[in-house]
Amino acid sequence: MEWIIISVASVLAGFVDAIVGGGGLILVPALFATFPTAPPATLLGTNKSGSVWGTAIATWQYSRKVQIRWSAMLPAAAAAVIGSFLGAWAVTLISGDFLRKLLPFVLICLLLYTLAKKDLGRHHLPLYDGNRETVIACAIGLTIGAYDGFFGPGTGSFFIFMFVRLLGYDFLNASASAKLMNLASNSSALVLFAMKGHIWWHYALVLAVCNVFGSVAGTHLALKHGAGFVRGIFILVVSALILKTGYDAFLR
Repeated sequence: MEWIIISVASVLAGFVDAIVGGGGLILVPALFATFPTAPPATLLGTNKSGSVWGTAIATWQYSRKVQIRWSAMLPAAAAAVIGSFLGAWAVTLISGDFLRKLLPFVLICLLLYTLAKKDLGRHHLPLYDGNRETVIACAIGLTIGAYDGFFGPGTGSFFIFMFVRLLGYDFLNASASAKLMNLASNSSALVLFAMKGHIWWHYALVLAVCNVFGSVAGTHLALKHGAGFVRGIFILVVSALILKTGYDAFLR
């Protein structure tokens, strides 16, 4: 039965993650509910072992249809890896409890801003070019990458929002660029989990195949329906993140 539960969860996670991120909202709770006595690090590592392949396929699919600004995004992806490492190192020194309680309010502000700005992210009008765009993209990669390593929930949504708000991308192009950031950050985390022996490899292949299947379907819908569709899913995922992080911070 556990094979069926986690396989379905992985398909759904890949589908949502390919559009706006947030697949961890589905697969991680499913793993924890299915294997309640397993070490958390092993479940998180097993999640990464499946989701990283869906993210890789989504990145490739988007790159064929969307003009990713590689000159800015590749350095930003490298910055995200550095930020993720620094964030993971920081969490060994200080508690993340303050961020756990702050996060729901940050997400509420992000949601309200998106709802108030009706045209936000509907049109792809990059604000910068050349070195200035690269510097801003790297700053986003480093900052959100550090958050991902330190805490994590909503990383994909934060990347998308920052690319829309600070660089002038539409939601479709921002989602495509966010996939590259997530791929870089998740690959770094996967290597660490593998080195520490925190991956159940007998589940990894099944999760990967299912996640890729969901990712292909999600990317297809995003490319077919465009920025408006991605914006709608973004609002739904951020709303779910508010409920999840609020519950974790104040009710659990």
